Amino acid sequence: MNYKKIRSKKIYEVVIDELLQMIHSGKLKPGEKLASVQQLAENFQVGRSAIREALSALRVMGLVDMRQGEGTYVTEHNPAALSKAMFSSLLMDEKDIKNLLEVRRILELGAVEAAANHRTKTDLEHLKAALLEMKEAGDEELGEKADLAFHMGLATATQNQLLVHLMSNVSEIMVEAMRETRKLWLFSQHNTLEQIFLEHKEIYEAVELRDGVKARRCLLNHLERVEATLLKYHQKKE
Repeated sequence: MNYKKIRSKKIYEVVIDELLQMIHSGKLKPGEKLASVQQLAENFQVGRSAIREALSALRVMGLVDMRQGEGTYVTEHNPAALSKAMFSSLLMDEKDIKNLLEVRRILELGAVEAAANHRTKTDLEHLKAALLEMKEAGDEELGEKADLAFHMGLATATQNQLLVHLMSNVSEIMVEAMRETRKLWLFSQHNTLEQIFLEHKEIYEAVELRDGVKARRCLLNHLERVEATLLKYHQKKE
């Protein structure tokens, strides 16, 4: 019999889960000020660094606003955003990650071929701008934003709004659930950044030439690298 390996969560991840539940249940309401980092640390009986990491993650999710000199406040949120954030926090299992990567592959491989066939001059300009931002990105966050902008630009170039909507949902969940992984494995070294840029440049050039077959092949190569690094990192964590 095969048993599922139990993954122990980091302390800050447990704090995130608890705060998400408090926001979801209404115990923490929009506009409410959270206790200080010191007080939260005492309440949860954890270190202050774990509280800071948890609050930073919630800020990225758009669920809290950290105001310099004032404190941290629960933001005005909508149920859809909160549900997505709670769903993202659960995407820690290797099977879930593989499923999400498979959905992304199915959507993007079809999208890039359609983009090559239907792209406009404006679409190419947007893709080229994202490519330039990716090349000149000075830190991990900027590189990540440029990467996402490029892939969303491909979806837009299909001229299919339903596909754009689907891609947007998958991409947002991907970024939120795997932000730490992407930063560590995709944007940690200069040569890795350069490789990612070159892979996206090849995709752009194929779309520009309206070569759907080549565009699909280049994107598949890129996604396989992304999948391999994400899963490698996940296995190292376990």
